[in-house]
This record gives sequence, C-alpha cells and structure tokens, in this order.
Amino acid sequence: MASLWDDFKGAFKTRNNELVQIIIINVLVLLVFAFIFVTLTLSSNGPLYEAFASKFKITASIPKFIHQPWSLITYFFLHENPFHLLFNMLFLYWFGQLIDEFVGGSRVTNLYVLGGLAGGILYLVMFNILPYFSDRLLTSYMLGASGSVFAVVFGAATLLPDYHFRILFLGDVKIKYIAWFYFVVSFIDLGGINAGGNIAHIGGAVLGFSYIKLLQRGTDLGAWLQFVLGGIKSIFKPAPPKKMPRRNSFSEATVKKNTAKNTNSSNSNTVIGQEEIDAILDKISKSGYESLSKDEKIKLYAASQQGE
Repeated sequence: MASLWDDFKGAFKTRNNELVQIIIINVLVLLVFAFIFVTLTLSSNGPLYEAFASKFKITASIPKFIHQPWSLITYFFLHENPFHLLFNMLFLYWFGQLIDEFVGGSRVTNLYVLGGLAGGILYLVMFNILPYFSDRLLTSYMLGASGSVFAVVFGAATLLPDYHFRILFLGDVKIKYIAWFYFVVSFIDLGGINAGGNIAHIGGAVLGFSYIKLLQRGTDLGAWLQFVLGGIKSIFKPAPPKKMPRRNSFSEATVKKNTAKNTNSSNSNTVIGQEEIDAILDKISKSGYESLSKDEKIKLYAASQQGE
C-alpha cells in the first residue's frame, strides 16, 4: 500500500504529467466517497451520505446552487459508479494522449476543466429555461467527468481529425467519426433519463471544438487557468534550501587585494605572484575548492593572510 501511495505522489512530482494526474485525482475521489458510503451505509446512516454527497454534485436548482457554487467544479471529479469512472478515464486517456503529445499537457488540463465548466453551465441554463425539465428542476443533480471528457475528445478530433484508432471488429476508424458518433447519440437522448449528462456532453464538445480552433489562431482560452494553477502550485512548492558557505572558502576579491599588497611588500617572507593566484582561482571556479592540491591550498591560504 505504501508503494502505491508513493507511486501516486511520484506522479505529481513528475513534470508535464497532467493527464495522469487528472486520472489519479478522479480515482482517489471515487475511493474516498466509496469509503464514506460504505461506512455510513453499514452504520445505518445512508441518508447522511446522500446529504453529504449532494454538496459536491451540481444541482439544476439555482437557489440550491447559489449555496454550493463549488459544485460547478467538484461535480466533474466525482463518480459513484466504478464503471462510469472506468469508461470516462479510458476515453480521457486515449484522446488526452493526443492532446498531450501535440499541444502539451497543460492543454489537457485546460480542456478538461473548461469542458466541465461549459457542461455544467449549459446544464443549469437548459434545465431552467426549458419547460420540459420543470418537473425535475428541484430534484435533479449531475456528477461525472463526461462533459470534460467530451471536451478532450472533440479537442483531439478537431486537432487531428484524420488520426485513427483501431477498433475491434471495425478496424481503423478516424477519431472525427468516433467523436461525432457519440455527439449524435447524446443529442438523440436529450429527452431521456440522463438528459443532464447529455447536455453536459454537448457543452463539453462545443467547448473542445472551439478551444482548438481558437488555439490554432493563437488564442488560448485556458491561459487564465494556467495562471491560477501556477499560483496555487507555487504556494505548496517547497522553498529551495539555502546554500551554506564552504569552510575554508576564500573571497576572490580579498585574495586579490591582499596579494596585490603583498607583492609590493618588502617585509613579506613569502611572495606569491598574481598570475599564480589567478590560476588557482580559475581552478576553483571550474572544479571547486576540493580540486586544489595541498600545495595550492597552502599558497592560497598564505595569500589571504599576508598583509593582515
């Protein structure tokens, strides 16, 4: 178990590893909520879990949402069904690798977060303006990373439309067809039991398409997000250790000053030439003080003491 935790920590210490980090966060959130669910259910406190979990799911009710605005972000990291998580993370990994390879890991993060935000906002808007959803407005909640994943999928399909995946029984299929197939399925099912999820899919898809089109024109919609995340990371980044001065180290300026004095001193027992001192100092700058021979160290020490 300790080794697994070390692997998780190592993934967050590795640079340019955003895709894996997002997947790990989703897995850890599932495990935490699963533990809370099992613990409360077995202790006959199942309703308490529902009340707790609802605070992290996005609700269609505006009055409820106002009291938990953070749910616009937390909902797309939360899964309660392991298979829901599995399929989302598989699609995220397959398509996210393409984004990572061709435009960088930070763009995976941008698409994931912005896609989740777009899906959540569209869900709130559609449920509150369409009469069709009025009867479930107060009871509807949404969770899962599907909107975020659709943003990554459509981002990859917009960036590399003719790139293909080899699919069992179908052979090589261009990813643009895979993306549009799932878009059409989500659109057809907008009036179904998972209407909220399908709305989020469409919101994420539109965001993913728009993000890459604007990026190709030189505009990164996620620049602000990287600025915010960079500030957060800097808070938790440990300060670099202070370098302690080496023992027996010498100030180059002091040695040269004292050597110049001693060169002109007729009372000095040992006079070391300036060229010799310069050579020793050059050796220190290239290889460090430890590279000096015993004789060179004695000469350097003598030069620093002369004239004091």
